[in-house]
Amino acid sequence: MQTNLETLGALERRLSMAVPAGEIDKEVDNRLKKLSSTVRMHGFRPGKVPMKIVSQQYGIQVRSEVIGDAVQKEFEQAIEVNKLRVAGNPKIEPGKDEDATHLSFAATFEVYPEFKLGDISAVKLEKATLEVTEADVDRTIEVLRKQRVTYADAGRAAQAQDRVSVDFVGRIDGVEFAGGKGTDMPVVLGEGRMLPDFESNLTGVKSGDAKTFDVKFPEDYGNKELAGKTASFEIHVKKVEAPQLPAIDAEFAKALGVADGDMDKMRLEVRANVEREVKKRLEADIKQKAMQALIDSTPVELPKSLVQIEMQRLVQSTRQDLEARGMKMDQLPINPEMFETQAKRRVGLGLIIGELVSTKELAPKPEQIRALVEDYAQSYEQPTEMVRWLYSEQQRLAEFEGLAIESNVVAWVLNNAKVEDKAVSFDEFMNKAAA
Repeated sequence: MQTNLETLGALERRLSMAVPAGEIDKEVDNRLKKLSSTVRMHGFRPGKVPMKIVSQQYGIQVRSEVIGDAVQKEFEQAIEVNKLRVAGNPKIEPGKDEDATHLSFAATFEVYPEFKLGDISAVKLEKATLEVTEADVDRTIEVLRKQRVTYADAGRAAQAQDRVSVDFVGRIDGVEFAGGKGTDMPVVLGEGRMLPDFESNLTGVKSGDAKTFDVKFPEDYGNKELAGKTASFEIHVKKVEAPQLPAIDAEFAKALGVADGDMDKMRLEVRANVEREVKKRLEADIKQKAMQALIDSTPVELPKSLVQIEMQRLVQSTRQDLEARGMKMDQLPINPEMFETQAKRRVGLGLIIGELVSTKELAPKPEQIRALVEDYAQSYEQPTEMVRWLYSEQQRLAEFEGLAIESNVVAWVLNNAKVEDKAVSFDEFMNKAAA
């Protein structure tokens, strides 16, 4: 075969290949002969189908396979000889050279970029620190109480935190609009789930009241047909209920999983859960900052093919997630372009991490992976069996290997950058992390 390598751009290459037609013909004949000894065809005994008929039936398919195999083999050899690292999948097309003795092809592809890791020694990172206090435990218990709130007839006018159930009809210029009608709609005053004008008009109402009021939709309202318009709502109040928070007692402790209802045990378990959550969010926060520092300090030319592959992967992941929630995706197409920024970040970070692991020897050690696997398995009834199952196939460990690599990379960044601890408040940090 003959090959010629061209540079089309920073990362784009084109490899021209010429395959001797005689070799193709010879291999096609060989494969058809082998096929004729096994092919079954109506009217002929096995192995007795005439070559001419076998060629007529399978010749085009066999020739296509032979050419594909020959081109793939030559492409791989040329890549090895030229020491190229191909990014994505090559686009192979027939060549423009006309020669009866050869079949020409051209493979267009991208290569991985060559780049130098940036110097992060001058990078400043703020590492959030947070110690869980008894007051934080109290606030968490209060949140747990609110999650278990019940409602009972208030016997008075509605006020903040009450749940008001209403029937309502909304009209614009006297005409009902889509989504503007509801029956037994519960509204908790103060949650902000309804428009402010709607919710404020429910304050002070009593069971059995009827009321009409106007609500102006914001200019940036999600439904463009309603944005900026004023609607008139007619409501009928069905119920006004006051919140009933459970007492912090043995029954409450049992509801949280403390079998004997011991209050001290409950506080210890709540604290342990809060500390685990705080640790997880602190680690996620500094990890995000460390990864961003790597991206900011190391410019990388991104192969478009890898970005496209990552965009499609994100589309598929989103599709599966939405379908799992019961949505019909044939009615809701997903535009891959919406994932372009995220895909570029992932590809760029992946290239940088790969270079770091290689040059700084940050590959995970077996004991690191084992620790992550065992920690994950603790959430199952039989942790030992889960560990054994995960180790039974190497591919199941890929996620844990990735986590170990990220941990090593973050540790390397923190050891080389200028890191400053910064104490943060519990509420501020947890709300920010949740957002």
